[in-house]
Amino acid sequence: MDHQKQDQPTVADDPKARALLRQAFENTARWQSDFKGFTADLTVNVNGKETRGPVMVKGPREVSVQLGEADVQKWAQEQIGMIAVHRGPRSFEQSDGQYTLTMEEDGHPFGTKLIIHGSNSFYRVKDQRITQINRKMAHPGMPPFAFTINVEDSAVTQDRKNLTTKYTVYYYSPDGGKLTNVESFTDTHVRVGASDLPATRRITSYEHGQVTVKSLTFSNHKLI
Repeated sequence: MDHQKQDQPTVADDPKARALLRQAFENTARWQSDFKGFTADLTVNVNGKETRGPVMVKGPREVSVQLGEADVQKWAQEQIGMIAVHRGPRSFEQSDGQYTLTMEEDGHPFGTKLIIHGSNSFYRVKDQRITQINRKMAHPGMPPFAFTINVEDSAVTQDRKNLTTKYTVYYYSPDGGKLTNVESFTDTHVRVGASDLPATRRITSYEHGQVTVKSLTFSNHKLI
């Protein structure tokens, strides 16, 4: 499907850009292709208030969380679903490889700029890692917004893959307007069998006039 506007000139795919992004993609830790999911005990802490319950994760759209409070449960389910989306097995061709790719060397500290044409996105890649993601979004019934993710730290798994452990997301209006929120994520992981599963996630953000700290803690992991 061609996402490009008709008045834009056709952009030629750059094989060097494709090779660079493919290498970074393939160096990123994901659950193995035969991964069936896991169960765990979950503790959610919102500014000191704890809620506990079981969680089952089978895939990005198959996340079951049982907590006593509906709003906390909904938030935790969304967070764990996002983890599953990023960690789920998929090929390069199924993700960014489907788009036309070009690159620019602009001396940026986060590395080479990779433009993903037709997706309103560009990345930066350095040392075979995706170090920054920039994207503009538009959903029906919602004002458009943009975000930048800076990947600040990552671990190397037993399989010699990169697994992000710290990143910050900046949300802002796409016309270059004001910053609307910042979320800082810190993750840890635990190896169970051949899988690196979430152990903790802490998110610091600005909500309702204050800085809020929320955490997810997983324990007693069992593979399905």
